[in-house]
Amino acid sequence: MAKKAVISTSVFDFLNKLKKNNNREWFNAHKETYLEQLLVMETFAEGLLQELKSHDEIETLSGKDSLYRIYRDTRFSNDKTPYKQHWAGSFKRATKYRRGGYYFHLEPGNSFVAGGFWGPNTEDLKRIREEIAFDPAPLRKILHAKSFVAAFGALQGEQLKTAPKGFDPGHEAIDLLRYKQFILKKDFSDEVVLSGHLVKEMNQAYKQMRPFLDYMSEVLTTDINGESL
Repeated sequence: MAKKAVISTSVFDFLNKLKKNNNREWFNAHKETYLEQLLVMETFAEGLLQELKSHDEIETLSGKDSLYRIYRDTRFSNDKTPYKQHWAGSFKRATKYRRGGYYFHLEPGNSFVAGGFWGPNTEDLKRIREEIAFDPAPLRKILHAKSFVAAFGALQGEQLKTAPKGFDPGHEAIDLLRYKQFILKKDFSDEVVLSGHLVKEMNQAYKQMRPFLDYMSEVLTTDINGESL
């Protein structure tokens, strides 16, 4: 019988203990517990991936492949704690015509899914802004849809304090043109995380991201005249 893709209390119990004992000695002494919880997370991520693949084409091969390592890179950080205090992973959309990605994050009191464009390169950012400047209405329609607002509230991400170079500070869509990142985020309470229905709840949020991701994909795979790149 296949293991059920659910988050048990043991997942959070491990993270809570790790938060209080974020050192190599404790971690090595509890390595077996870590590996047990890692298997739970791999099963959960695989279940989430299969749900996601029912409505989008995904390049990520397995739930295991989607998971980020729990070990922190401390080389350039003032925080030298060796381990992350959350579980997280991401799924990449397939082919150059499907842009954007999906992310999930599990942590006591701070669990969520996110999607969109965390670090668009200079060329992509310029193309997105050109499209917004030309006609912001299609994007505004997506962002103002009741289902979008109910799921994500509003578009998130870092913004410039002023207008981007080459764009009119008085443009009607200057609020959108200032974005440097384009991120959608939905939070989940610990109660929902541990309810046994988290896979379906997260997958529903991913579905609700699609109008935004499909809009961005079309923009980033065509030129300003709508011709395919």
